[in-house]
Amino acid sequence: MPKFTIVTPNFQGNLGYAQEMQGLSGLDAEIIEAPDQASFAQMVKGADAIYAKGWPVGREIIESLTKCQVISLGSVGVDSIDVKAATAAGIPVTNVPDTFIEEVADHAMMLLLAGFRRLIEQDKMVREGRWREGRPALYKNARLQGQTLGLISFGRVARAVAKRAQPFGLRVIAYDPFVDETLMSELGVLPATLNEVLSTSDFISMHAPARPEVHHMLREEHFRMMKPTAVFINTGRGPTVDENALIKAMQEKWIAHAALDVLETEPPSHNNPLLRMETVTLTAHVASASARFDDARKTRVGLELGLVLSGKWPLSCVNPAVLQHTKLRRWQPVGMGRGPNS
Repeated sequence: MPKFTIVTPNFQGNLGYAQEMQGLSGLDAEIIEAPDQASFAQMVKGADAIYAKGWPVGREIIESLTKCQVISLGSVGVDSIDVKAATAAGIPVTNVPDTFIEEVADHAMMLLLAGFRRLIEQDKMVREGRWREGRPALYKNARLQGQTLGLISFGRVARAVAKRAQPFGLRVIAYDPFVDETLMSELGVLPATLNEVLSTSDFISMHAPARPEVHHMLREEHFRMMKPTAVFINTGRGPTVDENALIKAMQEKWIAHAALDVLETEPPSHNNPLLRMETVTLTAHVASASARFDDARKTRVGLELGLVLSGKWPLSCVNPAVLQHTKLRRWQPVGMGRGPNS
C-alpha cells in the first residue's frame, strides 16, 4: 500500500496523472479517483491530500478529514473550497496563481479592444452586405489614446493587463485595498477608490477573485455610476458581478458595452438576455486556455502536492497563516507573494 494517498474527483473521466506524478516522484504516492461525490466525501476522510477539481470541498468534508496535509487546486480560483474551514483545520490550500497570467491578460486586452472597436458588430455588417455602415458606426468613438482603464483588484493578471494597456496610450488606475499603493505607482498605475474607478474610467476591467466577501461586489448602484460610454470587461469570476444588474445596465444603456469571459451561471441558460444583445461580446470562460494549459497546471499541482507531502512549504498557499502552525519546513530563500490577490 502506498505511503501517501491523494484523492481526486473523477467527474471528467480518467485523464491520466503523468504530469502530476512528476512532482510526486520518489514519494510512494498514489492518486485515487472517486467515482461520484458521495464516494469522494467518504474517501477523503483518510486521505493524505486532496487534489480538488470540480466538486466542492465544504466545511462538512473538511471537518471530517483525519490526516489531510494539503488541498491542491489546478486553477487560480479557489471558490470551490471552504478556505476558512481549511484554515481552522490547519490545512494549507494551494492554487496556481501564476500559471495562466499572460493568457488571461491577453484575453482581457482582446476583449477591451474588441468591445471598443465594436468588432462583432463590424464583422456582422460586412457579412450582411452593410459595408457602408461600418465607418459611420465608429464616428462617435473617441480615440483610444488618452482614455482611462480602471482595474478592480490589482493582482497578477490586472498588473499584466496594465502592462499591455499602457503602450496603447491608456491611463491606468486601480482599486485594491489589499495591495500597497506604492506597488501601483511603481508600475505606472494610479491608486484610486472604487467610486473613482467606476465613475471616471472609460474601460473597467474586473479581476476580483471569487471569494464569499466579494460575491456580487458590483451591483446596480455601481453600474449606475459608470459612464454611458463605458466598456465593462470581466475575465475574473462571474459571481463577483450581480448579473441581473448588469443585464439591466445593458438594457437601459447605462453603459455602452460589456465584454465577458465569465458569467454568474456557466454555461448560461438559453434564455439569458445577454446572449441576444449586440452590445455584449461573449467568450466561454476560455481566457486561460492555450496549448500549455493542461500540462502546466497539472505539473504545478504535482509539485505542490509533492512539496507538502515531503514536509516542505508549498509554493503558493492561499491561506499562508496556517503554515507557521504546521510541521512543514520553509525552504525558499525569497518571499513568495502568497494570498488570493497575489
